[in-house]
Amino acid sequence: MTKIFKNIAIAEGISYLVLFCNMLVVKPTYIELYKTLLFPIGMAHGVLFIAYVLLAIAIRKSQNWSFKELAIVQIASLLPFATFYIEKKYVLNA
Repeated sequence: MTKIFKNIAIAEGISYLVLFCNMLVVKPTYIELYKTLLFPIGMAHGVLFIAYVLLAIAIRKSQNWSFKELAIVQIASLLPFATFYIEKKYVLNA
């Protein structure tokens, strides 16, 4: 389960960055491409975000996270690049 969480954390971080790239780089230049890509990128990110949150709760006991550490892991899902940090620092035994 921990290995799955690590993979989801990386994929969620990448999808977050791709979503930002679509908003900040593609939208100003190619509005039609932006509209075409928005739903699939947004849907993929949404699914990965939900998986990240649920898996973090599921592996809390096996990782011996306190409530504070779980809160940090959950908040990291809202910040760009933070899931990469969490995957390296907080997730053990994968």
